Amino acid sequence: MKEKVKEVLTRQIIFIKPSVKEQEKTEKETKKFVEELGKRIKKKKIRAEVFVGGSLAKETLIKKDKYDIDIFVRFDRKYKDNEISEILGKLVRGKRVHGSRDYFQVFKKRILFEIVPTMKIKKPEEAENVTDLSYFHVNYIKNKIKKNKKLAEDIMLAKSFCYSQNCYGAEGYIKGFSGYALELLVSYYGSFLKFIKAIDKEKIVIDAKKFYKNEKEVMLELNEAKLQSPIVFVDPTFKERNALSALSVETFQKFKNACREFLKKPSERFFEKQDTEKNMKKKHKNLIVIEARTNKQKGDIAGSKLKKFYEFFVFKLGKSFEIKAREFEYEEKRNIGKMYFVLKQKKQILISGPPINKIENLMNFKKKHKNCFIKQGKAYAREKPKNLGKILGELKKDKVLKEMDVIKISVR
Repeated sequence: MKEKVKEVLTRQIIFIKPSVKEQEKTEKETKKFVEELGKRIKKKKIRAEVFVGGSLAKETLIKKDKYDIDIFVRFDRKYKDNEISEILGKLVRGKRVHGSRDYFQVFKKRILFEIVPTMKIKKPEEAENVTDLSYFHVNYIKNKIKKNKKLAEDIMLAKSFCYSQNCYGAEGYIKGFSGYALELLVSYYGSFLKFIKAIDKEKIVIDAKKFYKNEKEVMLELNEAKLQSPIVFVDPTFKERNALSALSVETFQKFKNACREFLKKPSERFFEKQDTEKNMKKKHKNLIVIEARTNKQKGDIAGSKLKKFYEFFVFKLGKSFEIKAREFEYEEKRNIGKMYFVLKQKKQILISGPPINKIENLMNFKKKHKNCFIKQGKAYAREKPKNLGKILGELKKDKVLKEMDVIKISVR
């Protein structure tokens, strides 16, 4: 089995690694773009410098039809945090994308350049925005790869595997592994294979730079909000940050299941993007597909809104149905959330009411519900569960839909 795993991984590296010609072409186009931007900055006498980040800078670029290249512009601290996006917008002729700081997209010759404004800081503690740390992240990983060249290929494998399993990305609608998080994990464990073998645990705490005495101190010192993820990885460039804070328990479980299956029965299919609907239809005859649409900005904003609605919808369904299987995916091209469900209608719903000594509340409860009964000093009611059509009908009239910016729901 070990030989089979190695065979699959060796073939995948050949498949996902760009050719020398592709790599050189991408580097050439990026260099040209950076030089042109640098000239514009100099001409306008703006105190800023440009650096290339992301996979290209770290030599972990994966073969694609379209390459995403991160370009960071580090502004002198004489500029205010709230004005650097505006300054950059006058330098870059591209699409403006709203985020924690607005950034810009420019598409040229199969390359999507994402130009991000950051502040030029000397120490990570001075960061006003997480993007300000990108410079330190790039250099940290580049140094790791410089010491162990094989890490670059293992990081490529991790990213390709994660992407295929719908676990890649720290966006709110994925809540998965960011590129930097995967780079840290592969660097820490030493290889892709060691990484996927080591993560089969409920909670993992890693402090690679030994900023803290032990695991207990990490959990005590870091902000509680940053400790909710199933993996806590103290950022080696900034001790107060958990580099995997975006990872959800649900996504981590999905990833672990995929790792177990791959190690048990290694195959190239684990590195191929799966068709969620097709796969679920193979497993479940009575699959229900629901689409929700929003008018919010495509990408993280729209995807996160739709994911939030999906979680609310799951809560609503759970009252009347046993949810045997469920899945969510965001389709950016159409700007829709696709929700997949396998449901089994409950025979009845048990509604919890007030204690019998709360007379007024008890009378109101009995007026609202017909089949009431008392158990251990508390009122309960049995009701017939709602069907899917009724739940959807009520949702369409609910003001919650408007609050979540959902403009249309349809079943197919």
